Amino acid sequence: MNESALTSLLLNADKKNFLTNLVSCNQYTQQFGISLSEEDAAQLMECRREVLTEFGRIEFEGGILPKLIYEFCDSSYIYQDNYLDTLISLQNIFYLYKNESLDELSDDDLLHYMKVHFEGECEGSLEYLEDTCLNHFCRKIRKGWKGQFDE
Repeated sequence: MNESALTSLLLNADKKNFLTNLVSCNQYTQQFGISLSEEDAAQLMECRREVLTEFGRIEFEGGILPKLIYEFCDSSYIYQDNYLDTLISLQNIFYLYKNESLDELSDDDLLHYMKVHFEGECEGSLEYLEDTCLNHFCRKIRKGWKGQFDE
């Protein structure tokens, strides 16, 4: 087997693993009335590839999506009809503010901050979360703030 064929085989196996991992989140999220189809998972995977390229980031293993799914699946503002679009937006917002925070926040801290404010003052508004809450928070971080975030 030549190197190109081996690389292609490994990439296909990685894609299949990624899709399987996303769809397996349904076992947990179905209790909240939301789930991803294989087509949804494939769309999320493509959006993930695009956003990682856009922000010049790389990920290993399952990436941020499973964590994002588990963090937000019990949201009172997410339901089946907006689930996929909301996940795509949250993923994009996450990577934007991961960069904007100069990687000073752990993934878990950023996800938790996003969830607290999405459920709280944002009342489910992705625009308010992105343009106001996270923008203000990351400005503080870039100015050297190292304290606990306010919930």
